[in-house]
Amino acid sequence: MGYIQEARENHVKKKVEEALRSKMKQKALKECDKYCAKYAECATGRTFSVVWRCRKQARELNECLHRYTNDSVLEEMKRSYVLEQEKQEQK
Repeated sequence: MGYIQEARENHVKKKVEEALRSKMKQKALKECDKYCAKYAECATGRTFSVVWRCRKQARELNECLHRYTNDSVLEEMKRSYVLEQEKQEQK
């Protein structure tokens, strides 16, 4: 598949892209809930020391979130959205 064809397939309006990003972030937070809880537990009652005391939990949380919030995930969501729109237009 050519670059131009691929770009056309994944092109969505800015508002749609923002909505897809929001959906992607919500899914990531849901999937990484246990890491969020670990980090929150570690951070409770701390101020500046959270940076070095909770470094491991923060790293684990960030790694998990990155699995669900990256460019390839967003592109796949755009592709699915465009295909769904095309199906509805054909009906």
